[in-house]
Amino acid sequence: MRDITIFSGNAHPELAQEISEYLGLQLSPTHIQHFSNDCLYVQMNENCRESDVFIVQPLVTPVQEHVMELLFMLDAARGASAGRLTAVVPYYAYARSDKKDASRISIAGRLVADLLQAAGANRVITMTLHAPQVHGFFSVPTDHLNALNVLATHFRKLHLTNGVVVSPDLGNAKVASVFARMLGMPVAAGSKKRISDDKVIIENIVGEVNGKDIIVLDDEIANGGTIIEILEHLSKHNVGRVFVACTHGLFTGKAIEHLRYHTEVEQIVTTNTVPIAEDKRLPNMQILSIAPLLAETIRRNHNGESVSSLFEEN
Repeated sequence: MRDITIFSGNAHPELAQEISEYLGLQLSPTHIQHFSNDCLYVQMNENCRESDVFIVQPLVTPVQEHVMELLFMLDAARGASAGRLTAVVPYYAYARSDKKDASRISIAGRLVADLLQAAGANRVITMTLHAPQVHGFFSVPTDHLNALNVLATHFRKLHLTNGVVVSPDLGNAKVASVFARMLGMPVAAGSKKRISDDKVIIENIVGEVNGKDIIVLDDEIANGGTIIEILEHLSKHNVGRVFVACTHGLFTGKAIEHLRYHTEVEQIVTTNTVPIAEDKRLPNMQILSIAPLLAETIRRNHNGESVSSLFEEN
């Protein structure tokens, strides 16, 4: 194969540009438009014959549009004789659709994974899947990354000596335990009951939080229902400083409106796996870049080096 070639769809070109700059490369141009009948047109405006091609496209709103862009870009690069094709999907929205929990529904997480392979992807790079078992839906080699080291590096600078990491639910407690170990802190978890898509109840917190500085850790914040509920529950305890951390800051619906009124939250820390519009950037929000991590993963894939060593606890 020739050198690395990086393309981006319309979902998050800023992230793709940052990855390219980290690698000392130019982001290759892509032309995407709609015909008058609303059909999508994609053209890769860079020679990628026998190249190691990486296409950066998180599946963010409008999700279906960005899925189709990614599929068309993969197919176009395959038709242009790319040596190897990797779909870099920092946020895989369909990871929530991981099981058949009602009659006659699609397990969309598996279907979209199959579509990526059918379109030509030889490998997938993704990050912090909402349901970890979705990793098994991909039939091609898949690097499932996480942002725990990125988040931990930020919180170490705050020198929290009496902190505890709180998982909003028991399902995320294992990841929270790893994060707590990185910071040398204990871990606690909420006992959560989901009522609907945007309504949850925290019935109890398992673990000691009284008198502690709190880092609430979740994989993503969408409408914010879970985070708001755990913050309400924590307000009944004598806690110290409060921080909220997540990998994917979607902030849909009224999430920002609700978080704005929780003035006890000192920082909301997230990453740039998805683009965050200016009107969603609260004064206490810190957005950490995962571009160096993705760029290093790309470099190691290209050179045939270990990726797992990037995630050794430090």
